Amino acid sequence: MTAILQNLAAAILGGSKGAALEWAERGLQSGVKPLELINGGLTVGLDEVGRKFECGEYYLPDMMLAAEAMSAVLEKLAPRLDQDRNDTAQAVKVVIGTVKGDLHSIGKDIVIMMLKAAGMEIFDLGVDVSSADFVCSVEENNADILGISALMTTTIQEQKKIIDLLADKGLREKVKVIVGGAPLSEEWALKIGADAYAADAIAGVKKIKALLNLA
Repeated sequence: MTAILQNLAAAILGGSKGAALEWAERGLQSGVKPLELINGGLTVGLDEVGRKFECGEYYLPDMMLAAEAMSAVLEKLAPRLDQDRNDTAQAVKVVIGTVKGDLHSIGKDIVIMMLKAAGMEIFDLGVDVSSADFVCSVEENNADILGISALMTTTIQEQKKIIDLLADKGLREKVKVIVGGAPLSEEWALKIGADAYAADAIAGVKKIKALLNLA
């Protein structure tokens, strides 16, 4: 099993979707559980991708290839994943989306793929999402984490509107809020009352795990 997981991790690190799918299939045929493939293969490979990205050895295209390979494997494992999800991971619910007026999705989608690999339950609202829809989803899904993406200086104020609306509805203390996007900063997150700020997808996943004491 160790060799299968190592080769799966290497395929993710190399951004090879074909090889990743092949090793995932070999793992399943050998009796490796889906969560073991995720935790011992996908996550290990992606963690190394993140390390290389932070060190400047990898760039956004490398991260995208790795994310696409991981996404293909997750899609393959999805039908069997719910049967094998542990109670702790299953309890973590994340609502995420891009604010109203903003159509950017790449960073958000990478975060989603990485959180799915960690076994979390994701409610992807997509792009151009209204404040009310964010808040409704938090309430309806009893979310633990709310991720709000904004990549334009003209749309970042929407993040504050969402947090203010959460407070108005009495939901602010029930959910941890993380904001992300190129124009943002730690100072902005603090100013609008968010719990954390992430500069990129790798940092976002780390911050979310830290907020949930899973780091």
